[in-house]
Amino acid sequence: MNLPERIQTDTKTAMRSGDALTRDVLRMASNALYNAEKNQRRALTEDEALAVVVREVKTRRESVVAYRGAGREDLAAKEEAEIAVLQRYLPDALTEEELEALVGEAIVATGAASARDMGKVMGWLAPRTRGRADGHHVSELVAQSLARADLGAHDTGKRPPGAGA
Repeated sequence: MNLPERIQTDTKTAMRSGDALTRDVLRMASNALYNAEKNQRRALTEDEALAVVVREVKTRRESVVAYRGAGREDLAAKEEAEIAVLQRYLPDALTEEELEALVGEAIVATGAASARDMGKVMGWLAPRTRGRADGHHVSELVAQSLARADLGAHDTGKRPPGAGA
């Protein structure tokens, strides 16, 4: 059963059980999937459907920050409850250790030597972390690792390929 079908089935289950929060969140997710399909003018692939759910979670996380900044803890708590419902449909999140290992693997695989190579590393990592890690956090880890690698090259006197005199 693909993601949109699971969401539809779970919406019906929530309706029957009287779980208003889950029902409403899944209806919003279902509508977002429907709108994405209409924009694409075709059925979504599993990865595209997952990206829609990830985008819904991201939107709610941004809302939590905004509500907390405005002192609206009640609305922030509601958004967090919605995030919890949507996270059931996302793959398991990567642990910090798994993420650091992937970043190291990406740096080796792309041959990155300095911060200028961040785009290559992120391009390699993006499909492997999509839906499983926050992109901003991944970006920070890559930047830190590349900065360490760049500083290490300067300390040993080695220059990355293509570096000037």
